Amino acid sequence: MSTTRMTFAITGMHCNSCGLLIDDEVEELPGVTASTTDVRTERTVVECETPVDPEQIIAAITEAGYQGRHLS
Repeated sequence: MSTTRMTFAITGMHCNSCGLLIDDEVEELPGVTASTTDVRTERTVVECETPVDPEQIIAAITEAGYQGRHLS
């Protein structure tokens, strides 16, 4: 099974707890197998085993209280 990776720029984070909140919210989406947020680089890398619309991931990031933008 192939995995798809998407990268998102995140704004509004202040500490590692912010990253954990984002990861928890994104990992609840069907098809997402992992979310890794790096507060220093302001990036989240999401791994999916089935196709996931980037807009769904942005909505999850927004739900966690942050702004996200799909990079790749």
